[in-house]
Amino acid sequence: MVKEGIVLGQKISKKGIEVDREKVDMIANLPPPTNVKGVRSFLGHAGFYRRFIKDFSKITRPLTQLFLKDTPFNFSKECLEAFNLLKEKLTTSPIMVAPNWSLPFELMCDASDFAVGAILGQRIDKHFQPIY
Repeated sequence: MVKEGIVLGQKISKKGIEVDREKVDMIANLPPPTNVKGVRSFLGHAGFYRRFIKDFSKITRPLTQLFLKDTPFNFSKECLEAFNLLKEKLTTSPIMVAPNWSLPFELMCDASDFAVGAILGQRIDKHFQPIY
């Protein structure tokens, strides 16, 4: 009855499982933050995937410097480059992989006072690869 649909954020069709391009495009088109609260929010969301982004803390260093006490908000060229690099790493492969149905699945969970998050993935050559 249905040719394709979105299930758990993934596009399911005859071709198999694909990334929902709308979600990727939403991240790719994010404008740079205009205040410390915006930077903190962006880094909070991006931080959920920090273990899958090599040198995450080095990339975000210019952005985290904006959190220092008595520091005026100056979104410099370095901050913009770090913001754009982080967006690129979040929206390009190999962040998400298609599931290998012959391997066991793992579920990683995280929670705070305000939010709950989870990543479904598999271990491939001893490295955890996120699926969703």
